[in-house]
Amino acid sequence: MKVGFAVQTNQGIESEVYDHFGSAPAFIIVDTEGKEVLTVDNKDLHHVHGACNPIMALDGKSMDAMVVGGIGAGALAKLNALKIRVYGAGASTVKENLVLLGENKLQELSVYNSCRSIKGGSGL
Repeated sequence: MKVGFAVQTNQGIESEVYDHFGSAPAFIIVDTEGKEVLTVDNKDLHHVHGACNPIMALDGKSMDAMVVGGIGAGALAKLNALKIRVYGAGASTVKENLVLLGENKLQELSVYNSCRSIKGGSGL
């Protein structure tokens, strides 16, 4: 399974999850089977508010799931249309969230709960 994470800076699986998908400077993509870690700079960082293009932001990289501190309904719907499930982060780091995802302890987000209340950098 390939899982993406919106992050502030690339620190591998120790990276902190960023508070909002569209304005995240980068994304970490982890292949949970091969344990490979890929970093992608947000290619759509300077989009107009509400006009996030997830395919451009992720530089066309494919994945099965995305974990975020927060995300707008439009970006969430576009990710879902690509068959990417979106989860709200339940911990600060990529590593901690991978464990929670493996234990089915992360909440899957929908357009009804996409813009979660966020505090600070990671919202956690």
